Amino acid sequence: MRRRIFIAGLGCVLTVRTVSTHAQQGERMRRIGVLTSLVADDRETKARNAVFVQSLRQLGWIDGQNIRIDFRGATNPDHVRQYAAELVALAPDVILSSGTAVTGPLVQATRTVPIVFVQVIDPVGAGFVSTLSRPGGNATGFSTQEYSMGGKWLELLKEIAPSVKRVAVIRDPSISAGPAQFAAIQAMAPSVGVELSPLSIGDGAEIEHSLSSYASGSNSGLIVTASASALAHRELITSMALRYKLPAIYFQRPFVTGGGLISYGPDVIDPYRRAAGYVDRILRGEKPADLPVQQATKVELVINLKTAQSLGSSARDAARARRRGNRIDWMMSAIGP
Repeated sequence: MRRRIFIAGLGCVLTVRTVSTHAQQGERMRRIGVLTSLVADDRETKARNAVFVQSLRQLGWIDGQNIRIDFRGATNPDHVRQYAAELVALAPDVILSSGTAVTGPLVQATRTVPIVFVQVIDPVGAGFVSTLSRPGGNATGFSTQEYSMGGKWLELLKEIAPSVKRVAVIRDPSISAGPAQFAAIQAMAPSVGVELSPLSIGDGAEIEHSLSSYASGSNSGLIVTASASALAHRELITSMALRYKLPAIYFQRPFVTGGGLISYGPDVIDPYRRAAGYVDRILRGEKPADLPVQQATKVELVINLKTAQSLGSSARDAARARRRGNRIDWMMSAIGP
């Protein structure tokens, strides 16, 4: 009697497992494209992609099991356009786009494949969405900067380096945010008594020439506004700022962990976690047009205390800069002794 019950029970288990296996085999493998504005082997690219993949896993999407992820990354505009076309040709279910410089070519390449963007400063001004609340097309995502932050950069730079009278502003005029960020800084300049000099970012040789020429003056400082080009050249920019003893403020934390003085801007990792949530919703049937563009929820001030000391900034200057940045999540970096 017990033997017959056991065999019958085993048969039920086998039946359930067989049905489950067939369901998994019959489920279509979903495809996700990822295009970043940094090269694939950049440590920032690796860190951000890893967070995105891990966040997808937590939502039940596992690369190689029920999704396939195709990664591309480039800083050269021609390569970006090439990779955008390649990803669209693969007919993915959704594409994650990192940065204004790569979202533009993707939006031009397709009006049907869903796009979730991150690290985009002005998606409305760039023409990616109709409005933040109702994107209206095939793209939506997460905006990282507000133009008003430009004025805060100048205030913080003056707080940590009070002697600064001249400030060079590195910007990318090829993106809509470049001139707009400079305008916000320009509006603040008279109230803090500084003279501004716009420097257009280009290749490494152009950056080196421009900064070398500018650094010959005294009481000089530097603001690096948000752009993929600046991030790609962050090691060169921070090293030159240190070489010429230019107090500099940057738009993202990676500059400061690489030796830069101070940064003020949104958390660079959090949008990739949140983007995984939008990708999940799209894979489950929702439309980008119905998902509002979200703005940064966490802003951080990071000060490299070792660099501050080498530039002659006192602990009091650093503390004053910290107070000036009010209502943010503080993250202080002290690199080295």
